[in-house]
Amino acid sequence: MDSTEFRKRGMEMVEYICTYLETLNERRVTPSVEPGYLRHLLPSEAPQEPEDWDQIMSDVEDKIMPGVTHWQHPRFHAYFPAGNSFPSILGDMLGDGIGCIGFSWAASPACTELETIVLDWLGKAIGLPDHFLALKEGSTGGGVIQTSASECVLVTMLAARAQALKRLKAQHPFVEEGHLLCKLMAYCSKEAHSCVEKAAMICFVKLRILEPDENASLRGQTIYEAMEEDELQGLVPFFVSTTLGTTGSCAFDNLPEIGKQLQKFPGVWLHVDAAYAGNSFICPELKPLLKGIEYADSFNTNPNKWLLTNFDCSTLWVRDRIRLTSALVVDPLYLKHGYSDAAIDYRHWGVPLSRRFRSLKLWFVLRSYGISGLQHYIRHHIKLAKRFEELVLKDKRFEICNQVKLGLVCFRLKGSDKLNEKLLSIINESGKLHMVPASVNDRYIIRFCAVAQNATAEDIDYAWDIIVDFSNELLEKEQHDELSDIINRKKQDTLAQKRSFFVRMVSDPKIYNPAINKAGTPKLSMELPSPVVSRGNAPIIRTQSSVDHNSWISWPLAFLFNSGNNEDKGNNVSLRFRHLDTNVRHSSSRRNSGAGSSPSPENELELGNVQQEQKSPRRSPMVMRKASSTRDNPN
Repeated sequence: MDSTEFRKRGMEMVEYICTYLETLNERRVTPSVEPGYLRHLLPSEAPQEPEDWDQIMSDVEDKIMPGVTHWQHPRFHAYFPAGNSFPSILGDMLGDGIGCIGFSWAASPACTELETIVLDWLGKAIGLPDHFLALKEGSTGGGVIQTSASECVLVTMLAARAQALKRLKAQHPFVEEGHLLCKLMAYCSKEAHSCVEKAAMICFVKLRILEPDENASLRGQTIYEAMEEDELQGLVPFFVSTTLGTTGSCAFDNLPEIGKQLQKFPGVWLHVDAAYAGNSFICPELKPLLKGIEYADSFNTNPNKWLLTNFDCSTLWVRDRIRLTSALVVDPLYLKHGYSDAAIDYRHWGVPLSRRFRSLKLWFVLRSYGISGLQHYIRHHIKLAKRFEELVLKDKRFEICNQVKLGLVCFRLKGSDKLNEKLLSIINESGKLHMVPASVNDRYIIRFCAVAQNATAEDIDYAWDIIVDFSNELLEKEQHDELSDIINRKKQDTLAQKRSFFVRMVSDPKIYNPAINKAGTPKLSMELPSPVVSRGNAPIIRTQSSVDHNSWISWPLAFLFNSGNNEDKGNNVSLRFRHLDTNVRHSSSRRNSGAGSSPSPENELELGNVQQEQKSPRRSPMVMRKASSTRDNPN
């Protein structure tokens, strides 16, 4: 591609980008693809010969775009804003066109000096103290552009570790650094970003994660008690990472309290991570949120989040740049130059050596919008967040879970965490909105952030309508499922009650069967020499209600025989008693002329065809007396 074709293709690319951003609302917010989708669409090897540019752009739309999550979409409300604007895109384009690698002043003086100047501009707009500004007379601090907030936290922890080891080595010159290193302890809140934990892993230091208060704010007394306790255990506090605008709920640690408490522990590095919220401090009415910054040793914020600047652009300021660079200086001969003592070399301010001309896009944004334009943009997002908060509060089924100070609203359905997980899942699966969850005070909450640069009130209303629609559907289903569960439990309880009733009924018929209570429970007289007498070929059992002792015969047997007043007198009822190993068959015979009368417990019960199957030595008195006769006469 020569310059002639680049002009042509460049204009086409600008047109493609503009069309993409203007028609984003026609696309699904999140892709409906599965891992590995692209591997099946592209060749397994790079092309050997050049391909046509039109075919390449066709593949962008057909194969790449279906797998893109559209962070600039007006329905994207996850995480925090991903800064984007036309001046920033042009700044990146120019920086890429220049193509310099500004690791030192000599490598590209403009790249280094513009970064210093722009960081001072932004630092002043935010309201940082003078000792954070590189060009302020008497200042030893300054600012630098890093890749991300994670890198800012890492390099400040590395600097704090180097300073702590230097002090300990001076106190214990004969102790190995490895032993001293295991004594170092860093601190952060439970609500701090996970990058603090990752930095501690890289630095090989201990990290103590502290509980915040009910507003997700880390308090000074909590820090003080933890550090005092650790010192008694022989540990050495050396680094504290605080957050202004936490990722989970945009909560603010109590920086004034923490700063005052740290004055009791000289040498402890206090870092302030304000990746999202720090940008808003350019608004005068929000500067009180920065209170306590005078205690900090370092501060970072991300213009690539909320200042319309494309990633990557994370800005870091330090109180004393010598304390930072002394931990990271590696100065081989091939990188030295004649102005090393008079100029800043940003290769000493971070992990990577190579550096892009990132200050260009931030410079373009600050000049194109001005501080007033950026203030208007931030205030607009806060207004949209307040609008969403009002919509949530009007619906009594929902609750707000954070203090809405900036552009983030945390909310949830009143109910279980599982219910809210289901709600967020079905919303995200629909592709109509995209939000992410967080855990605040051990509760599952849904985060809603105003993200798109040109978001409108209609976008907020649309999002709320989608949330309400899916909530209605989910709650109706939950109510139906709950009702089904209640019915099923009732059926199970009823069945269990019936089974229990039968067992109790067998044990005590008088309580559970009024008919038995009225008729009287049949009983055997224990005073009779034999409860069985013969009448012809049929044995007869005599019962006597006046006897106080219960018969060994279970009451259902007698009750069954007493119930012989049904219309069908010809029924034969055959019973088997497992615990008696006995079969009993009732023969329905009429006595004299009393065919229509019902036997009573006082009457004789005539039993016919009593058969015994000898399976167990346990025998009833009746069976033992009739055993021989039933074997001789089975009929």
